[in-house]
Amino acid sequence: MTTTPTQQLSDAGVSIWLDDLSRERLSSGSLRKLIEEKNVVGVTTNPSIFHAAITAGSDYDAVIAEEAAKGASVEETVFEITTTDVADACDLFAPVAAASKGVDGRVSIEVDPRLAWDTEGTIAEAKHLYKKVNKDNVHIKIPATLEGLAAITATLAEGISVNVTLIFSLERYRAVINAFQSGLELAKENGHDLSKIHSVASFFVSRVDSEIDKRLNALGTDEAKALKGKAGVANARLAYQVYEELFSTERWAVLAAAGALPQRPLWASTGVKDPAYPDTLYVTELVAAGVVNTMPEKTLDATFDHGVVTGDTVSGTYEEANSVLNALEGLAISYNDVVAILESEGLDKFVASWKELLADVEGALASARKAS
Repeated sequence: MTTTPTQQLSDAGVSIWLDDLSRERLSSGSLRKLIEEKNVVGVTTNPSIFHAAITAGSDYDAVIAEEAAKGASVEETVFEITTTDVADACDLFAPVAAASKGVDGRVSIEVDPRLAWDTEGTIAEAKHLYKKVNKDNVHIKIPATLEGLAAITATLAEGISVNVTLIFSLERYRAVINAFQSGLELAKENGHDLSKIHSVASFFVSRVDSEIDKRLNALGTDEAKALKGKAGVANARLAYQVYEELFSTERWAVLAAAGALPQRPLWASTGVKDPAYPDTLYVTELVAAGVVNTMPEKTLDATFDHGVVTGDTVSGTYEEANSVLNALEGLAISYNDVVAILESEGLDKFVASWKELLADVEGALASARKAS
């Protein structure tokens, strides 16, 4: 019996989540179809996704008119729209969540990206979002900034499941796992059932290649060209090594004995940016048990159509992955500089998308008030 590549990924222990959500996806049944046909078991959102969804077409006109009539502010309107979509998606994925004991069937919603450098503001917003969505299978997304680390710990300590986003470096990933384990230790002290707290750590892939390839192109040597398209996968594979290491410690064993589940690595930014690379590169090269791969629909479709899944492509690759990063350092391409730039750019992009969204919704509210 032949199985699809997405089924093969599921069989290999990879959970496929869709990196997109909109009212149209929910109302048309297209999201349900992806669950039924392409092994999608979760959804992630971010400010750019909501900006694209809310400003494309008329799906949100009625709710915007309703909010305008109530005299709602632009922030209140956006909060209402995004949390409603996420709550409805949580309902759609509830059977998946039940079947997987809450491991999958998750839907992520991000705190206001302008709070990325504000620990207390992030904690307050995370609680607010969690209370409003009011679904067991929601993940609150918190960026892995230095200020975000304490917010991650505090949010988990309240028994709230967290998707840690915008992780680029191995050093920061270690800090994220520490923040996660600290949060669970506090949650245990607070009397929460650890088996009900879930978390993923979103490690970004394609953007690493975009930044490093730019620098390799500038060098232009044969040695530089030979390293193109290798850093993103190498970095992610080494992140999996960190995951294996930090979830086999005595500290983790104590938490696991109390019912805790590991924070799964999630491969984010898996759409290929360079058309010279295979369009399934960041899927088929990052197959390992217990990971999530969140894909834009284009990448999901490519994987379903022609992805070649050959089982685990991560274990046993760490020496080779280290040699890639060492070769880049040998060419004076600074890993620390690259990851710092990527974090800064990632946050700037989300803040810009959020501000555009607020401006667009403000205009729509004003039009709705005039029309009424």
